[in-house]
Amino acid sequence: MGSYNNNLLRIDDEDEAIVHRHQNAELLFYQQVAKGDIEAIRENCAKHEFLNQAGVGLLSKNPLQNLKYHFVVSVALISRLCVDNGMEMEKSYRLSDYYIQQLDDINSIERMEELHDKMVMDYTGKMKIIRQNAGLSRPMTECMNYIYSHLKERITVKDLAEYTSNSASYISRLFKDELGVSTSDYIRTAKLEASKNLLRYSDYSLVDIANYFSFTSQSHFCQLFQKETGLTPKKYREKFYGTHWKGTEADIMKITE
Repeated sequence: MGSYNNNLLRIDDEDEAIVHRHQNAELLFYQQVAKGDIEAIRENCAKHEFLNQAGVGLLSKNPLQNLKYHFVVSVALISRLCVDNGMEMEKSYRLSDYYIQQLDDINSIERMEELHDKMVMDYTGKMKIIRQNAGLSRPMTECMNYIYSHLKERITVKDLAEYTSNSASYISRLFKDELGVSTSDYIRTAKLEASKNLLRYSDYSLVDIANYFSFTSQSHFCQLFQKETGLTPKKYREKFYGTHWKGTEADIMKITE
């Protein structure tokens, strides 16, 4: 009993030296993820808030291990909060498992921060899609799910029509009415957005990326990419290679496959 009391005293003494971060700040961060607030989370990552250990509690005296413990706590909270806000439970927990498994290969604080930023932007991007789809008709939501699950393939209006059991003309009209763009424009933009993260976070060649997303050729991919971004894929890679995770709607799908 005396030993137990002594342990409590040591814990109390240590706690006096730690002023934990106000809960509201943490809740705001998690709510921003669950609401799909890409800009807020990107700003949080840019400020390196994950590395700011002031007031977060000491779970390990080893700085890297401490970050790993806090990472697991964050993933657990985010995965459950995203479920509460509309993400499919199995999808959210599978994503959580995926990122926790990545901890085995993390051996530096820099890589720990990269994994954290990638994780929160992944969840945030997926929640943004869910919230955007919330106001869409059921056939359009089904089209979105199909597109982001088949980005590597050549997708046509006919494919979407067959998948949703509607006519091609009806699907084309839905895209115009609900999204304000043609079906082909939306699919092309989704593929180009996804290709940005391959340019930023991989060493795949341009021809490999063009083939990966089923563009007709490397030159066609480069032409479309430059028209969309104002930069050639080569210039885009030179400018953004290794920078913070972009986390837009289509970027995330390939990472967790």
